This record gives sequence, C-alpha cells and structure tokens, in this order.
Amino acid sequence: MTDHTDTRALLRRFIDTHFDEQVQMLARLVQCPSDNPPGDCAPHAELTAGLLEAMDFKVERHPVPAGFATANGMQSVVNLIVRVRFGEDGPVIALNAHGDVVPPGEGWSSDPYGGEVRDGWMYGRGAAVSKSDFTTYAFAMRALKQAAVSGTPLNGSVELHLTYDEETGGMTGPGWILSQGLSRPDYVLSAAFSHHVVVAHNGCLHLEVTLRGKSAHAARPDTGHDAIEAAATLLPALYRHRDALADRPSQTPGITHPTLVVGLIEGGINTNVVADRLSLRIDRRIVPEESPEAVEAELRAVIEDACRTLPGITVEVRRILLARPFAPAPGAKELSELMCREASAVMGKPVTPIGVPLYTDARLYSEAGIPTVMYGAGPESLLEANGHRADERVPLAELRQATEVVANTLLTLLQR
Repeated sequence: MTDHTDTRALLRRFIDTHFDEQVQMLARLVQCPSDNPPGDCAPHAELTAGLLEAMDFKVERHPVPAGFATANGMQSVVNLIVRVRFGEDGPVIALNAHGDVVPPGEGWSSDPYGGEVRDGWMYGRGAAVSKSDFTTYAFAMRALKQAAVSGTPLNGSVELHLTYDEETGGMTGPGWILSQGLSRPDYVLSAAFSHHVVVAHNGCLHLEVTLRGKSAHAARPDTGHDAIEAAATLLPALYRHRDALADRPSQTPGITHPTLVVGLIEGGINTNVVADRLSLRIDRRIVPEESPEAVEAELRAVIEDACRTLPGITVEVRRILLARPFAPAPGAKELSELMCREASAVMGKPVTPIGVPLYTDARLYSEAGIPTVMYGAGPESLLEANGHRADERVPLAELRQATEVVANTLLTLLQR
C-alpha cells in the first residue's frame, strides 16, 4: 500500500509515460470534424467511444431522440458516460467536457482539422475548447486506475460525461443526462479553456427579431414598406443600449460588464425589390449579478420602442436561447479551494478562482445544486488559446500539467 506522496509520484509517472499517447488521442479527436452548426455529432461520439474502449474503459452510449435534438438545434447527439468505481462508499465525481465545436472560419495558418503540433502547441478546431479535456480527464482516470491496482485505497466513483451540444446551450448534453436521471454526481469538474479555476461565468440571451414590411417594385418604392430601412432605425437603438451596458460593471473578478452583439442579419428578396422582411439575431451576455428575466424584458422594450413609430412595419421577437449565469452551488467553495491548491502546486505559481464572460455547460450542473468548478487544459487566457478564432491551440506542456492536477484532485476527494 502506498502513502499519499508516493501515490502522487505514481500518478505523475503514469501521466508522463503515457503522454505521447494522450497527444495522439487529442490529434485524432481534432481530425474528426464535429462542427455545431450543423450539429451532426454522433460520428465524433462513436470515434471517441472507440478510443476509450481501446483503453479498457466501458463506455455507455446514450443517444438523444431525434425530435428533441432537432428542437434544440442539433442534427444528432450521442452522449457518452464512463463510470469507474473505486469503492462502495465515497463521492461520485463527474468530469464533463464537450466535443462539439464552432465552424473553423477563415484565416488559419494550418489545416483546422490537422491536429498539427508546432512549437509545443497543438493547433486545430477544438484543440482547446474542449477536446483537450476529453484527454485530460480520460488520462487522469487511467492514472487513478493504475494507482488503485498498485494498492492505493480509494473510495467513490469517477464518471466521464462527454457531451456534444455546448455551442447550442447544453440541453441535449448535461441537461439531458441530469433530466433523465442518467447520473447524479456529488461534484463536477467541467472543461475550461485556461489554467485558472473558473467559479462563475456569464449567462446568455439570444433573441431573433423579425421586421416585416411590404414588398414593392424598386421603380415604385413608395408603394411598399422597407424592412431593411426599418433596421436602420433599430440597429442604432440597439448599439446605444450596448454602449450603456458599459456603465454596469460586474463585481465578479474576470468579468467586466454586460455586452450585446448583433451577430446575424438576413433579409430581402432581390436587388430590384423593396424588402418585405429582415431578421437579425442578438447575443446579450448576462453578468452573474443580473436577473435573466429582467434582461430579456429590458431588451424587448428597447426593440419595441425603436420600432413603434415605423409606418407599415411589424415586429416579432422570439427567444432562441436563455442560458443562466453560472454561480457557485453550496459546497463549491471548498472544491474550488482544493483545485486552486492542487493547480498551484503542480504549476509552481498561484492559481486563483476567476469568472469568465462566456457561458458553458457547467451552469447546468450548478443549477441542479451540484458543487461545480471549471478546470482543464489551457494557457493563461482564452485569447492565447484562440478559442473560437483561427489557429485555435493548446500548449502541450499545460495539457500534461492539467492532467496531473485533475488526477491529484480526484485522489484527494477519493481518499477523504
């Protein structure tokens, strides 16, 4: 039987010995596209399941019914759960990462699906967000299994929750796992994108606004009502509201203030026709101190006030997404303090809890009352990782360190 110090050395040796294999697994995951949209992610789940089964993990495949997937913006979803029991008693700890990624876009210096390693970084869509943590969590679990075989007493279970709809809100991923009773963990570590311990993040509201007018021949525009012209009134009102949000600072470290972006615009019939329809989509980030219901009511009022006096124009506002902010559940402070201690020890510098202006799946576990923190592989910041941008990348040195941090954290939780 080994003591705590010896076990940590064993975990580190296992991770170091198998690190080339971990990098190869990440490359395979990056090389298999799982863009969302369109959200056809079942093929990537099957690839992942095969890689895990080759490492002697028993993988549960949980397909989401097609109708529910479609209603939540997905074409196909298969959630994967791996459960490793180390003893009858003790906590259940879930490790959650998502395999769906945003489309690559333009401006890459290498193949976005290449998984190329350059100057100590792996490049590729999903390398940082968050296919890297598929491997961080899987190899930490493998190291713990080896420790158990070597005689380390452990009590509890570790589960791997690999899901595929973080980019569309999480309801067919963690939301489905929790609502269907497939798991009810005592603690959750959820994928991150930098080496900080994330304990809070913004929520997000997506609204679709449709302006409807009346089409007319371009030779007689006076006989129609131009939806594109109406947008020329609405957009300045939205941007004035956006600018005013800077005067509402958040008190959460790492989060500045609410933001608003008009991300999509589509409309018109043809060049020689007055547009009878224009739609746009708004992304409004909700800081942890705000009420999502109040944010939505305020934004709807801004839209309605701007369009009220436009002749011949009607306005429809439809909610696409409402993701609530991630705030700590009872017991999360102890978990975050443990993660910070373990990360600081491995990295040799202070790692502190922060908030981030994104929204993630972590909020769904926390909303269910489960102590949840976000931690995984990544550099100092999301900007360094180029998350959701060209040349997304993860530093391999910190991929290895994050794996050790997760293994050590699990060790402590399973030896209490």
